[in-house]
Amino acid sequence: TTNNNENIWISISKKGGHVIFANYNKTVNAETISQEKADEIAKNFLNAHGYTDMKETYYLKQNGIVTINYAYTQNNSNSQQVIIYPDLIKVKVALDDGSVLGIETSGYLNSHTTRNFASNIITKEKAKEVLNKELQIESENLAMIPTKWNTEVYCWEFKGKVEDNEFLVYINAETGKEEDILIIVNTPDGTL
Repeated sequence: TTNNNENIWISISKKGGHVIFANYNKTVNAETISQEKADEIAKNFLNAHGYTDMKETYYLKQNGIVTINYAYTQNNSNSQQVIIYPDLIKVKVALDDGSVLGIETSGYLNSHTTRNFASNIITKEKAKEVLNKELQIESENLAMIPTKWNTEVYCWEFKGKVEDNEFLVYINAETGKEEDILIIVNTPDGTL
C-alpha cells in the first residue's frame, strides 16, 4: 500500500521467483508522453529485467495509461526474425510521467524456450498464392502462433487490407495451409 492508500498488487512465482503479475493503478491527469516514448520506456524496462529480443505487437490506451503487448523474437537458421506470439508480455506505462505501472508475464513464463524451426519451409511467394487476391499486403513476417490445442504452428504472417478492413492471415510455413485469419480493430485507444 502506498502513502495515498492506493494498492499495488504483485504475484511472484514459487519456482524461480519471477514476477508473474504486478499492477498499480493511478490517476493520470495529463498525457505528456507519446506512444513511441512509452514503447521505449517499456522496452528499456524489459531489457533491464532480462526480457530481451521483445517486439511491440499491439497496444491499448485507457485513462492515460497504455498497455503494450510484446512478443519474443528469435532468428531461424536463415537469420530471419520469427515473432513468437505465445511468449507474450504486457507492460503498463503511465503517459504523464512514464512510470511503469504493471507487467504481466505468464504467457512468456509458461511458453518461453528456444525453438527449433523447420528448415524446409515454403517460400513467402508460395504462401501468398493461398491469400485472397484482394488483400493489399502491408507487411510480411515469419511467426510462431498458438493454437487452441496448446500447440504452436510455424507460419508466414501477412498483414493487409481488403477495402477498409485490416487482416492478419497466417499460412502454415511447412504445409502452405491457411491456419488462421484475424481482423485488426483500430480504435482511438489502440490496436487490437
